[in-house]
Amino acid sequence: MIDAIIQEVRLSAFQADQKDEHAGSFSSTPGGDSGIATVYFGGGTPSLLTGNELKRMMQALYENFQVWGDAEVTMEANPDDISAKNLEEWKSAGVNRLSIGVQSFINHELQWMNRVHDAAQSLQCIHLVQEAGFDNFSVDMIYGTPGLSVSDWEKNITSLIGLQIPHISCYALTVEPGTALKKMITLKKRADVDPEQQRTQFLLMTDWLELAGYEHYEISNFARPGLRSKHNSGYWQGKHYRGFGPSAHSFDGQTRKWNISNNEFYMKSIKAGFVPSEHEVLTNIQQLNEYIMTSIRTLEGTDLEYIAGKFGTEKSERLAQSINRFKNNGNVQAQDSKIILTREGKLFADGIAADLFFDELPVP
Repeated sequence: MIDAIIQEVRLSAFQADQKDEHAGSFSSTPGGDSGIATVYFGGGTPSLLTGNELKRMMQALYENFQVWGDAEVTMEANPDDISAKNLEEWKSAGVNRLSIGVQSFINHELQWMNRVHDAAQSLQCIHLVQEAGFDNFSVDMIYGTPGLSVSDWEKNITSLIGLQIPHISCYALTVEPGTALKKMITLKKRADVDPEQQRTQFLLMTDWLELAGYEHYEISNFARPGLRSKHNSGYWQGKHYRGFGPSAHSFDGQTRKWNISNNEFYMKSIKAGFVPSEHEVLTNIQQLNEYIMTSIRTLEGTDLEYIAGKFGTEKSERLAQSINRFKNNGNVQAQDSKIILTREGKLFADGIAADLFFDELPVP
């Protein structure tokens, strides 16, 4: 698989040269037209990669594309995969940021989520990361599970603050159709999620982390000043990116492309000299709606002046009128041509964005 991904990097670079373009990035990560600003090893379990495998892929990027000297290079890692030896190898390979799937410091919560690691490993892995010299890393947490009390959630957040975690991503538990959890809930073998419980825990989390000096720069993301995720921010800002590997996505500002997910077919296709993928071309309205959907979740909000410049003054003016009902109920505020969600409005971000979407005009 590593050989196939490296070959895809080379094929992608050749295609970019043929079109006189630059690459955006690696592993579905935002970069820019002038080179690669971020690299992200994610999806599956990249922390199982050896240091040599990581080095080979990074070398392929440097040989085929322009990579910024201060590029953010992130790797997803599970607590049970983190050891002093692995951290040393990852750092040697060029990884300078980790995204760690801790999820909770409460043992019964980890057991409920069927996590392999326990609370002690969660704490130990963070200490190892800090001792290895990683001053930029993120910890993922989950709230709103049926058994998570407010006191347990406060313990989780207090632990994060006490450990001086640079970046924190907190996600509400969602129950997807067709999953084992959904089936167990339907059969009454597991308790369902409680929206009011999730609302309470979200608002408390926001208060606790902001009071501790964290910047709530996106609905699910908090960072110490200057330590926002460049990787995620690139997505929310609509920057171009390239992804390599099975299921990886790419975006050039108008066309979204995704590789097929079948590993065997992917490797056979790459060996034959082509990247097996599908694509869609976004209309002007789809691009506008995507901008609204992602930007409204951020601290800076949706920029009406940007919309006027890229999509037309009429769209900007219509959107300014559309937010009045949300301003009246206290969910949205307007600041310097920006549409920004209030504390309460963040609870309804997806619904507000959907209500602000523009309809496609029928094709004559």
